[in-house]
Amino acid sequence: MEAPPTPPVALGRLLADGELGLRRLAGPAEAEVHGVHASEMADPSPYLLGGELLLTAGAGLAGAEARSGDAPRDGGADAGPYVERLVRAGAAAVGFGVTPVHETVPRTLVEACARHGLPLVEVPPATPFTAVGRAVWRLMEEARTRELRRVTEAQQSLAAAAARPDPVPAVLTRLAAGLGGWAGLLTPGPEPVPAPGTGPGPDPGAVAGWFGLGWSVVRSAGGAPGAEVRAAVGALGRRVAPGAAATATDTLAGTHLAAYAVGGGQVLALATPGRAPGDHTIASVAAVLLTLLTANRPAGDEASALTRLLLGGDPARALAPGPWHVVHARGSGDPRTLGAALGTVLLDPYEGGVRLLTDREPVPQPGWRLGVSAPAAPGALATADAQAARALDRAEAARTPLARHSDPGFAGLVGEAEARAHAEALLGPLPTALRETLRGWLAHHGGWDRTAADLGVHRNTVRQRVARCAELLERDLDDPDVRMELWFALRWAEAPGAGGGPAPVRSPRPDG
Repeated sequence: MEAPPTPPVALGRLLADGELGLRRLAGPAEAEVHGVHASEMADPSPYLLGGELLLTAGAGLAGAEARSGDAPRDGGADAGPYVERLVRAGAAAVGFGVTPVHETVPRTLVEACARHGLPLVEVPPATPFTAVGRAVWRLMEEARTRELRRVTEAQQSLAAAAARPDPVPAVLTRLAAGLGGWAGLLTPGPEPVPAPGTGPGPDPGAVAGWFGLGWSVVRSAGGAPGAEVRAAVGALGRRVAPGAAATATDTLAGTHLAAYAVGGGQVLALATPGRAPGDHTIASVAAVLLTLLTANRPAGDEASALTRLLLGGDPARALAPGPWHVVHARGSGDPRTLGAALGTVLLDPYEGGVRLLTDREPVPQPGWRLGVSAPAAPGALATADAQAARALDRAEAARTPLARHSDPGFAGLVGEAEARAHAEALLGPLPTALRETLRGWLAHHGGWDRTAADLGVHRNTVRQRVARCAELLERDLDDPDVRMELWFALRWAEAPGAGGGPAPVRSPRPDG
């Protein structure tokens, strides 16, 4: 199980620690603290990543006040510019240590923090800044342990739900309860309306009004979302259903939305009031279970695969080690006859074709055109599925009975022409300088200092350029899915034949 990111520490937890003796003087009582940074600089904002509790004794505050040019009030200069810079940098709170520089917290700092809504706490003389830092890291580790325990318990609960007689609604109910929101299984098409006397109608917990969005709700659980949320979820579903992405996320008026591809064009959709670090892991497990539960498998195979998954806790263990080949096929014959010829009963018919999973080396079959993936282990079948789809397209274009995956890397997933077209469309708003900065920043995993050194500019210039990229692209650069998409786009935009080429080695430049 992949560990979820470390959750932040609530400021209230630090204020409640009697040994620290912290006292809130201004600003909100609650804030999320992601780290601690101590600084006596007149302007520490360039060195903040956001979410820090900034600890200071105020040695640099006078310099910051003097630079602002504002006249002192009641013996103290205006701390407003200092606080404004911290707010723009995303500081979570300020911890001000009294003595030896100041006997009390400057009143102008209290007023500025109250005015800008930045929490300000007093650190007593007996509490070293290192003690505050250790308390934050200890609480973060405790929060991480709790989140890991929550994720583990949720996985066990979902697995137990999948073993019930009516597993799909049971999984959705447990997922909605665990995330505190709404969960639904969507399928393309209008709301199902059964003929008279043929059985129960649509899911009574389903959300009405999806018809115009191109979806119907197979099953759902939790409080029904409103029309705007349904529209946003439907848009996310259209991004993942064709297999272009495994997941997609968005936020609408404080509601967190997510969509997960389940297979066969179906989508697991979520609308929750919050998004904890482990929620993605929990939802991914639910998506895997729903994929197994709803797949068109031969009788008995679903139960066997699900049993191995529940006992082993690993979806890859539902299959033998392999290697496996994914095959996409189009033709006029019987899919099960094709499966028998390829030595497999693992097949999934879809509109216009069929995909199969076999541990034998596929060979051409009369009446069919086949696209065959590279050999893959069970854990890499999603990539193999994309390879087979592209190989089938090549077989159709070349009018050959069988085409195998041969292009390495990204080209084998989406094709060279499509990749370059997507890259240019995505990166179109960015001028060359911003593209270079974004590429360097992504290459250094978001490291400001290393990116600045590589480009030969100041770290503040990197921050400004990256922020401008996010603004022009209208994307959240903290989202790992967005970073991955942009990285591939930049690589293709620079590839030979795309009007670019590999990124040149840059020498430091004096601009900044």
